[in-house]
Amino acid sequence: MSTSSSVTNVSVLGEPTHDPMNDHSDATSDALRAGLPPRTTISTTTLQDKQALTEASEKPLESPSIASQLPIENKQPEPLPPPDGGLDAWLTVMGSCLVAFCTFGIVGSFGAFSDFYHTTFLTNYSPTVVTMIGAMQVFVLYMHGSFVGPIFDAYGPRYMIPGSGIVASFALFMLSITKSQQIWQQYLTQAILFPVGAGFGFFPAVAVVAHWFRKRAAYALGCVVGGAAAGNIVFPILLHKLIPKIGFGWSVRIVAFIVIACYVVASVTIKVRRPPKPLPPLTKMFDYQAFADIRFLLFAIGGWFFVFSAFNPFFYVGQYGIVVNGSNSVTPYLLAIMSAASLVGRVLPGFIADKVGRFNTICATSTASGILCLAMWYTSTAPGAVAAFAALYGFFSGPFFSLLPACIAQITPIEKIGARIGIMFAFLSTGTLSGSPIGGVFIKLETKAHFDNLILYTGVMALAGAAFLIAARFACDRRLLAAI
Repeated sequence: MSTSSSVTNVSVLGEPTHDPMNDHSDATSDALRAGLPPRTTISTTTLQDKQALTEASEKPLESPSIASQLPIENKQPEPLPPPDGGLDAWLTVMGSCLVAFCTFGIVGSFGAFSDFYHTTFLTNYSPTVVTMIGAMQVFVLYMHGSFVGPIFDAYGPRYMIPGSGIVASFALFMLSITKSQQIWQQYLTQAILFPVGAGFGFFPAVAVVAHWFRKRAAYALGCVVGGAAAGNIVFPILLHKLIPKIGFGWSVRIVAFIVIACYVVASVTIKVRRPPKPLPPLTKMFDYQAFADIRFLLFAIGGWFFVFSAFNPFFYVGQYGIVVNGSNSVTPYLLAIMSAASLVGRVLPGFIADKVGRFNTICATSTASGILCLAMWYTSTAPGAVAAFAALYGFFSGPFFSLLPACIAQITPIEKIGARIGIMFAFLSTGTLSGSPIGGVFIKLETKAHFDNLILYTGVMALAGAAFLIAARFACDRRLLAAI
């Protein structure tokens, strides 16, 4: 009776549904009618629920293994963080110093070439036309950065450094056989071919340091750019001593052999840190999006105004010394004094900049450079005063060239450092091309009054550049005492 009543109770529950519990109840009633023992549904349901919960809980754990089975090319490797030291890092700095020494070091030594050209080799041409050789050198070198940077980001410096050495040394050998009063030959070899080769070495040498250093980048880059200042010291003295003894041709050939030796060492010591990647399409090679960053834009404008006049003291200080004092024991070494002070100014402030801020340092020293032109160069006539100006200007203008790539690296993703440094130098190239030749226009006659016009022009443009650099600093951080 109890069994039949339980069956009746089950049958009056209504129409069966798709609920699993109802299905199990129907199965139990059928078993009772057939005289079979009823099945226990609670344990079966519990096991099924446990199995479903277990499978659900295991799904998130399976996602990493699924991701690991995806093709490797679909994964984007994370950028390697700079180690900020180590043997390979400092060997890279040494090799980069040697490249800067024999590329920008020679470009910055044009004052020594200019003195020889004005007095002996190219006397049939005006000072402005001769000065254009040096300006064209800097322009071509800087302009190369726009596409050398992306090539470096893709392939690294492994092949660019040796190739640069071959072209740069070949250009110097060709310069050594140029003829007097044939200025087109100096333009082809010294103003075009040499900076073309130098650009493929200088920019990778600067950019690769940022792959090895982050916190100490300003100091490391200061050492590299200090190598260029060392070249500005060595090569002018070398040329002044050798040209009267062995002539222009062999003097330049000796410089070319020094370049070859430096590049051989640099090709061995500069280490590659990041793996190569595909070269971007031509339409995306130039990182013009950098100018959408207000910090980069203001910094670029400030740098343009500063380089517009920054090379004038280096190009004209020797001539100015001759005009106000004539030939004496100090005048031939004014450029070397300025370059020696610039060497200290490119290395020491880099160490300080890592402590007090790179933007803070470059703003302060650039402002001081403009003030020195207006307050000291304008009033200096005695040999000692001119030499003191050369030393002070060299020191305070040096940080701009060493901290420029460090400041760019500070506001740039590491995978775009080469392209951003390159596009910055390409932007600055127009300033270097026009700044010094325009300065030469002021010197219609080699007199103190005409040089005063050049000095005023140089100081005002330097201060205008410093103003934009200060604006870029506050675009990074509006706090007055922040270490930016």
